[in-house]
Amino acid sequence: MTRDPRVRQPLPSLLCLALLIGLGGCGSAPEQPAPDTQAAPVEMPGAKPETPPPPATPPSPHAALHARVESLLLAGEWPQAQLTLRQLPDALPAPEQAWRDYYLGWSKWLQGEVVDAASILDRAATTATAPRLQQRISNLSRQIATRRGEHLKAAQLAAAQLKLTRSPEARLALMRETWRSLLRIPAEDRQQAEAAATGHWRGWLSLAALDRPDRSGQALQKGLTAWLAQHPQHPAAATLPGGLGFLLQPHAEPRQVALLLPLSGELAAAARAIRNSYLAQHYLATTEGGTATRVRIIDTGDVKDVESAYRQAVAGGAELVIGPLDRGAVDRLAGLSQRPVPVIALNRASEPPNQVGAAFLQLSLAPEDEMQQLAAQAFGSGARRALLVRAAGERGARLSEALTAAWRAEGGVLADTLTYSSPEAWSEGLKTVLHLQASEQRAREVRAMLATGIEFSPRRRQDLDSVFLLTSSPQEARSLRPLLSFHYAGNLPIYAPSSVYSGSPDNRDRDLDGVHIAELPWLLGANPAARVALTAGSTGDEHYPRLHALGADAWLLQSRLAQLQAGPDALIRGNTGLLSMDPDLRVLREARPATFDGGDLKPR
Repeated sequence: MTRDPRVRQPLPSLLCLALLIGLGGCGSAPEQPAPDTQAAPVEMPGAKPETPPPPATPPSPHAALHARVESLLLAGEWPQAQLTLRQLPDALPAPEQAWRDYYLGWSKWLQGEVVDAASILDRAATTATAPRLQQRISNLSRQIATRRGEHLKAAQLAAAQLKLTRSPEARLALMRETWRSLLRIPAEDRQQAEAAATGHWRGWLSLAALDRPDRSGQALQKGLTAWLAQHPQHPAAATLPGGLGFLLQPHAEPRQVALLLPLSGELAAAARAIRNSYLAQHYLATTEGGTATRVRIIDTGDVKDVESAYRQAVAGGAELVIGPLDRGAVDRLAGLSQRPVPVIALNRASEPPNQVGAAFLQLSLAPEDEMQQLAAQAFGSGARRALLVRAAGERGARLSEALTAAWRAEGGVLADTLTYSSPEAWSEGLKTVLHLQASEQRAREVRAMLATGIEFSPRRRQDLDSVFLLTSSPQEARSLRPLLSFHYAGNLPIYAPSSVYSGSPDNRDRDLDGVHIAELPWLLGANPAARVALTAGSTGDEHYPRLHALGADAWLLQSRLAQLQAGPDALIRGNTGLLSMDPDLRVLREARPATFDGGDLKPR
């Protein structure tokens, strides 16, 4: 078989064998070097840039001071770093001024002055002459742009750096970073940029336009073939990013897929919502000539156990199983010692599944996935010291643990935590954690000392710059948000999980104005054809929009099985978010930032 130079070696190779058992095999491994780590910007606490070699010769006369500043910034000691930078002369040659601006921009970023940091680094980029300094400025500027949600700028910076990079490993990393940033760009912004773009940059934007949450692997394969014909000299043509190159290799679609869903019992309504959106997407693809796959639906409520349902599906000719839904059934199927047909489970197993035999993928709406994104959003907006307000109970504890780990990894500090258990405790709890009671006590002491009445307004603590509001329902969020304003904390930006939004427009959401969340692209307008098809079908499950997105992504992953051979490099723009995969074959999703404005949820 002819080997396509656009495809890298799959990682790991076991995944290829496991995924495609019964689907026609993988064929020969393409002749390309194995990828190194997953694409990502430089990741250090507080988004510190990577430590480079010393400045280019001739050495700077201020090299010793630079070294001290570098050490302080790596330790997060930005106040002392800024004081040290003041020891430099006011008048410096342009190359030395660029180094000072680089360190100053870095310190401003750690401080939380993100707008000043970006502006200073932009200035440094225009005067830097040393290639190593240019690279460092680019790395930090991309990191800041990504955290601030300026994905168009981040992609441009990565693509520009790619032109100047010769190292194969560094080029692969920049390719991954460019591609991830491109897939994060909202469609309307990408279209506007593409209309004004030229050369390779226009090629990047047109390639990103091909990956849509409603596009099957077959349709994407046709688009890629046409793109390669138009852009044969493009940097991405040699090694298509995100696992796209695997779609150009010979591969077979599953001839039959079995849906294992609890269509009877307490999860029946949720299962029907997933089934209906999966079928809507399947039939849309069928009408476009994109699939010949047969679908068989098995009600797991009608069989003795999920293992029996799986064996029934395999015996009936299924080459891929989608489901089950409830975690207990997922755990049992994940532990099977013999699994001849791959599975896309619709929940996460409690323990890493047995991956001997066919692959066991885990697609879910796990709220923990949102916590890392909320932490990155807050840090990128300049927050550094946050108040955490969370509901008591197991779910609140899980989200709090995930958020705390993500926030500290960013470089943020949790200044305090309020755990509430009942609405009656909300107001007093907020007064305590915001130190309003202490402010009131001081006023009483002043009145007693002066023996007269005085005008007084309570003053909350001033060491907070943000709030993480991990509520358990929209109703709680609508009540707590105004309470924060009542208790003099209304000017603090608030970050919350998507559970604060019901999924449907509601006039009561005016009480959430200004709250930032990470929401599914499906609920922000993605994949309109499938949503229209569901509405026209009058399925009666309009109260389950997030499960509709889950069902649509189950179909999407089924149609992109070949792309998943890229392992951690696979990247798919889905209905539940930007989809990637970890070593345990858990599908990770990055939702889209959105903010309540005038009672409406608007994407950012």
